[in-house]
Amino acid sequence: MKSSLSRKFLLLLGVIFVLNLIQSYTTPLIFDEAYYWHYAQNLSWGYFDHPPFVALMVKLGGLVFEGELGVRFVSCILSAAMMIVLWLCIDDERKKNYEVHFFVLVFSMALLNAYGFFTLPDTPLLFFTALFLYVYKRFLEHGTWLWSLALGLTMAGLMYSKYHAALVIFFVLFSNLKLTLNKYAWGAVLIALACYVPHFIWLFDNDFVTIKYHLFDRPNDPYSFTKYTLGYFVNLIALFGLTFPWVYWSLFKTKNTDKFTKALLFLTYGIIIFFFVSSFNRRIQTQWIIVITIPLILLVFRQIMAHNSIRKWIFRTGIANGILILYLRVGLVYESISPIYYETHGNKEWVAQIKSEIGDMPVVFENSYRNAPMYQFYAHVPTYSLNNLMYRRNQYSIDDSESKVQHQKILYISRRPSNADLEFPKGDGKMYYGQFIDDFESFRKLETLIEEPVSLNFEQNQTFKVYNPYNEPIDLSKLKFNIAYLTPYKDVKDRMAIKATPLEKNISSLPAKDTVSFSFKFPKPKMSDPTYFRIGISENGLIHGINGVNTKFE
Repeated sequence: MKSSLSRKFLLLLGVIFVLNLIQSYTTPLIFDEAYYWHYAQNLSWGYFDHPPFVALMVKLGGLVFEGELGVRFVSCILSAAMMIVLWLCIDDERKKNYEVHFFVLVFSMALLNAYGFFTLPDTPLLFFTALFLYVYKRFLEHGTWLWSLALGLTMAGLMYSKYHAALVIFFVLFSNLKLTLNKYAWGAVLIALACYVPHFIWLFDNDFVTIKYHLFDRPNDPYSFTKYTLGYFVNLIALFGLTFPWVYWSLFKTKNTDKFTKALLFLTYGIIIFFFVSSFNRRIQTQWIIVITIPLILLVFRQIMAHNSIRKWIFRTGIANGILILYLRVGLVYESISPIYYETHGNKEWVAQIKSEIGDMPVVFENSYRNAPMYQFYAHVPTYSLNNLMYRRNQYSIDDSESKVQHQKILYISRRPSNADLEFPKGDGKMYYGQFIDDFESFRKLETLIEEPVSLNFEQNQTFKVYNPYNEPIDLSKLKFNIAYLTPYKDVKDRMAIKATPLEKNISSLPAKDTVSFSFKFPKPKMSDPTYFRIGISENGLIHGINGVNTKFE
């Protein structure tokens, strides 16, 4: 490795690494980073939205540094390591003449640049994708149990980073179907599965909550060509900025000359085609396709070495991209020079404003897994996101955050001005309102269960069950029930109260760790032909929660 990394390469890498460290230290957290910091407060083999590697990164960084740098330190290391691994994937002696061009190419990619210091699940995904390609290249050259072990561990690292990693593994292995007859390839698969067993166990223990949410419970919108498919092509351009014509030209010009090149092509085209097809069903976020930057760096750099015109244009437009990116990076820290409001702006200020008025009082945010961890990170007090039927479930729905604010005086913050004891604007200009609650009590972990196929009949008695997972019984007088009617895209349109009667007589409470059956009748919704319904529970006058899954009418 030492012979492959020249002094110039290490110097250029060191400049970017130090720049990322400085950026990490000076830039306030973005909301997703705060959310993953919340993950890291309780290490686990899985979390509501993602596998656990991002939480491990935050935890390890926090052992070395405090504050924002602690959250991002491992990201800076993985970003630098990713560039080294990509460089080692290039087995062309000419590469030493174009080290500056390599860094211009990498630095010119805006999202790849951002993930050089932001701590998000895509950061380890990018590193392990590069490492996977490197190991796969060596595996093709030396099919041994040692490389089989390395390949298996790398695949496990990919899957522990983000579920989209399955596409990376599939398209690379699909490019070489002869691997189905290769004992070392099967060994790598078995090693990866063995490493992934703890996450499988976590999913099972948590009723596959992550899979159910991503596949079945996420709301969607009606198809829009402009918003979905055209927006997807805009994202493909935005990934590369001014260099995009030459990046895609390099892709189209690349010939399938060997198994490794074939893997790079299958991975790139596979991801592009997969999400193009997906764009007819949902809006594709730019970060979902960022993984194509890894194989494209290798393919484009080949063209840089081989073609003078491509080399000049990539260098010129890459420099222009890099200058713009540097300006925007400074704008992340100094709002006054930023052309747009960004989520790094103003968070410390609104947190400080609230804390100056309430001190160390816990804060409960209505429907905000973003604001709750941000406030906790900067104010160092317990917070909780109370999710209701108009929002979505998240990590606060399954962890122990609720227990830390029970029966305490708290400030309840929402976007609703009624009965507000204080109000404050955030940096985005939106007004938020706070109400003091002297003895906060919530039961958001109660589950409503529908066990039989249901048709929308307004006269017939229906049944559902409520499971109480708490260690204490819950007085039924504290609870009220409602029905949420949803569209085919799982948007809540109607919310109506229902009278739920226990099937057993003389039931006045929900027993701890037990289930109670109730009867009810569907109220007539204002909307026509609802597709889904969900039964929610309100406790102590709070807005009804997300206590059940979206159930489709027959």
